Amino acid sequence: MFENYKVYETTIAGRPFKLETGKMAGLANAAFLASYGETSVLCTVTASSKPREGVDFFPLSVDYEEKMYAVGRFPGSFQRREGKASEKAILSSRCIDRPIRPLFPKDMRNDCSVVATVMSVDPDCSPEITAAIGVSAAIAVSDIPWDGPIASTSVGLIDGKIVINPTLEERAKTDLNLTVSSTADLVAMIEAGGNEIPDDLMFDCIMAGHEVNKEIVKFINSIVAEIGKEKFSFESSNPDPEIMAKIEEFCIEDVKKALDTDDKNVRDAALLPIYDAVHAKFDELFEGNEAKLDEIMYLVQKHVVRAWLKDEHKRVDGRGIDEIRPLNAQVDLLPRTHGSGMFTRGQTQVLSIATLAPISEAQKLDGLDEDVQKRYIHHYNFPSYSVGETKPSRGPGRREIGHGALAEKALVPVIPSVEDFPYAIRVVSEVLSSNGSTSQGSICGSTLALMAAGVPIKAPVAGISCGLITGDEGVYGDFMTMVDIQGLEDFYGDMDFKVAGTHKGITAIQMDLKVHGLTPEIIKEAFAKTHKARDYILDEVMLKCIPAPRTELSVYAPKMLTTSISPDKIGDVIGKQGKVIQSIQEQCDCTITIEEDGRVFVSGIDIEKCNQAVSIIELIANDPEVGAVYSGKVTRLMTFGAFVEIAPGKEGLVHISKLDVKRVEKVEDIVSVGDQVLVKVTEIDDQGRINLSRRDALVEVNGAVVEEGADDEQPRKPRKPFKKHDR
Repeated sequence: MFENYKVYETTIAGRPFKLETGKMAGLANAAFLASYGETSVLCTVTASSKPREGVDFFPLSVDYEEKMYAVGRFPGSFQRREGKASEKAILSSRCIDRPIRPLFPKDMRNDCSVVATVMSVDPDCSPEITAAIGVSAAIAVSDIPWDGPIASTSVGLIDGKIVINPTLEERAKTDLNLTVSSTADLVAMIEAGGNEIPDDLMFDCIMAGHEVNKEIVKFINSIVAEIGKEKFSFESSNPDPEIMAKIEEFCIEDVKKALDTDDKNVRDAALLPIYDAVHAKFDELFEGNEAKLDEIMYLVQKHVVRAWLKDEHKRVDGRGIDEIRPLNAQVDLLPRTHGSGMFTRGQTQVLSIATLAPISEAQKLDGLDEDVQKRYIHHYNFPSYSVGETKPSRGPGRREIGHGALAEKALVPVIPSVEDFPYAIRVVSEVLSSNGSTSQGSICGSTLALMAAGVPIKAPVAGISCGLITGDEGVYGDFMTMVDIQGLEDFYGDMDFKVAGTHKGITAIQMDLKVHGLTPEIIKEAFAKTHKARDYILDEVMLKCIPAPRTELSVYAPKMLTTSISPDKIGDVIGKQGKVIQSIQEQCDCTITIEEDGRVFVSGIDIEKCNQAVSIIELIANDPEVGAVYSGKVTRLMTFGAFVEIAPGKEGLVHISKLDVKRVEKVEDIVSVGDQVLVKVTEIDDQGRINLSRRDALVEVNGAVVEEGADDEQPRKPRKPFKKHDR
């Protein structure tokens, strides 16, 4: 039945890798079941036979689909069905999309759909890497025009040693999470998060991944040689060269004048009459397809900007090639938030707000990997007004999720441990104005907000981007890089190489390309320029605004205390049906979170009440100390004394002779049920019964003096053993 079934096998990082085709998804242009260890991902690619009308871009969609059956679990949703893609799935889609997209013909307008469905997960073998290689193989053997293949590799760093495709155990210990995608010759994508990795070491890790990718590309090419299909021809969207030359001659000088400004609003306003003039003169050449003129105008502007940069080393806003736009940093813009910081670079402006919360507010994750929650959360919002457009907000798209994840990745390495700072932390970056590299602006603004909020980060983090212009010969010929690219340089350039880090080293990288890849020389130059730039941003702007994290939290931030109890005592603290812990929270106006290992987190606005809650918890989990003074609640009155509860389940007797510094005739003369009183533990007998003294507590705490005669013998009944209901 499966006469075209083929299996191709190799080994990657000592583990078997297999590509199967001819058995599944036979109606797609191409499909492979990619398997790495016991991880299996079905990778398919399809393309339409005709171009899509009315689009001026290549309509490629890439979907990485997580199926919970892959790890033997039900989805966590009410419907018990997979819903919209998780953030992890979206980020994985982006990591597949970014390296494959530049390899498609730029003038093709046929719809193309890539789907990677994760069907089985071996925790030691990354499904993301498996999917990336499987997708590359599928496109390469298909009839869809493409200049691949590419390959992807994960690189870790453990005790200074480079590890290829780290296992689950190794990922828990690594200082680096790096994904490298590359063709046989060039590095096509870099996505990294690291614990302040020095530039040289990061470069070595990238090259190590590239070397592994070269072998995988050879493996895929051998498959293409055997079963690869002939690529189909398509209708090119490139304009007629003669018409293009006429339009360029007509408007290029006006376009140069319009583009020659550092103000995006001025530039956009100056371009509008040029567009009108071009349409008035040339619309008749494009009857029924006047939008084609706008594509040609895009190409004219692209030619101008690239020529200025490449041939004249001239930037649109007049800056030097490695000059950063004017910078500004501010904190405490919002009075009631826990921390706020605004970072402005030219016309790019990001306001970040930090919020602190109890550990119980950490985000719970429902995905295919082993992570069940994250304590530091970073969200990025990009409203339409930030680029002067009118568009309704429909929630975050893939770009917003990707930029938020990049900022999160950049800052996680400097977030203090839960033991040092027992809070869940959320930072929201609101892009107020955008003219290039808002993701890096959000990293700078978020560092300011965290420091203003009093989060004791290990070191401040700054981010900057590096651009690239290549010559007609491509990346192998002449090239030039520039620091702090603005919108036009990103739009018309070849690269957006984003690097974030501290003075010590790199914490995050994200590289977007419009060319096939980068040479080692370009990567080294980008590292050198971004390191120098981020040092300048940190020293000359950010640290002058706020030199260190604040030592005190905002008055509006919850105060957090921690303690530790024996796991055997957790049930006592929680109580039957949660009544004990609920009582403590109500009494002390706080929130209590207890971990399985016995760690207890108490949070509330009033630090004194938080301390009281900690004392109660410790008292429940441990026996009261003889000689210690406690605040307790009177629960019952007897003729011979009063019972006082010093903690839930911890009750003792204050004999009438110990109720006050003077002689007491009747218990009711001194205390009533419900009174809160100070008592001192005087004895814990061999049956665990607690004897208390209010008189001794008054003497110790308030300096009261015992009156003469207070110790005279008073009539009393013999104390009987407590019955269960007495407690």
